[in-house]
Amino acid sequence: MDPQSSSQSVRMSRRSVLGAVGAGATAALAGCSGGQDGDPLRMRTSTEGTTAYAANQGIAAVINEHTDEIFAEAQTSPGTEANLGALSNEEAEMVYLQNWSAHEIAQGIGQIGDLDFQVAQVFHYYDLPWFFCTATDDIESLSDIESDHSVSPTPEGSGTAPALEHALDIATDGYERQSITYGEQGSAMQEGRLDVGAGTYLNFDIEPGWLQEMMSTVDLTILDVEDGTVDAWEDDDRLLIESFPGSDLEAGEATPAAVPETVYCPTFAYNFVSRADLDYDLVYEFLTVMHEHRMELEEYSAVLASLEDEAFWVENAYDDIPFHPAAADFYEEIGVWSDEFERADES
Repeated sequence: MDPQSSSQSVRMSRRSVLGAVGAGATAALAGCSGGQDGDPLRMRTSTEGTTAYAANQGIAAVINEHTDEIFAEAQTSPGTEANLGALSNEEAEMVYLQNWSAHEIAQGIGQIGDLDFQVAQVFHYYDLPWFFCTATDDIESLSDIESDHSVSPTPEGSGTAPALEHALDIATDGYERQSITYGEQGSAMQEGRLDVGAGTYLNFDIEPGWLQEMMSTVDLTILDVEDGTVDAWEDDDRLLIESFPGSDLEAGEATPAAVPETVYCPTFAYNFVSRADLDYDLVYEFLTVMHEHRMELEEYSAVLASLEDEAFWVENAYDDIPFHPAAADFYEEIGVWSDEFERADES
């Protein structure tokens, strides 16, 4: 995976988080509650109330509306490790994963690097780029962060925290680690309890509501990143670094007080994966139906609009994680397969 490859080529109209979970979410719930007529396809993402889970409900609704061969069910999950456990125990057929964990699997790092089955990629779900921000006047870039500054690189225990902590360790000489929830960052900055927090820009298109609230609560500056730090980030094979024009954040109702011309972001690529031995016909039917009806997905969640572009389905593919054989065949047929991709062995 080229760390310079970017979702910037897949641009849509700018949306707020209010569009991220559309009216179709209610219909998605109805679509996932009918009788189970086809082969079960249990899909796990994240906790209830998240954009990831709501969008997954939309996918399940579209699948169940247009085929009797599969019954798709969107399921909640506490996180990546639980998702991999569900695959291991065959309690789910597909789960989403992000590139930080995929690297650990491919390199055999830690507990999730010692799986007793082959993980296979199915399709790219969305991208989550992260940047650092502040309401403290004397902090304009990451290099301005000092050891006595309080920083919350997302709450401790979140799936994003290890990668953002790693990125900060490269960029700074130290800081006071705080753990502030996303929605509390604005008030914590206003009260002087937090110097630097984190923001995200889902699929380089959607501002979450809590970020809009931060920009409305304090004079929020998006921190610049020095060229040397960007170079070091890009040279680190554990990080995916992408960027977007800072002007994108200046077009909404709530805007930052200051933003760099280019915002560089440690980015999470979330892809759905399965066991490599998952039934070929099940995966092929799933991809075929979702592809044929991809224009309907945005009705359920704005984050799914990117799937209208066929190239997005294989964007930010994980290094050293093969594609499921059915996915490999499907992507060859629609013309988006790359010779750089690997195909898993047939079961």
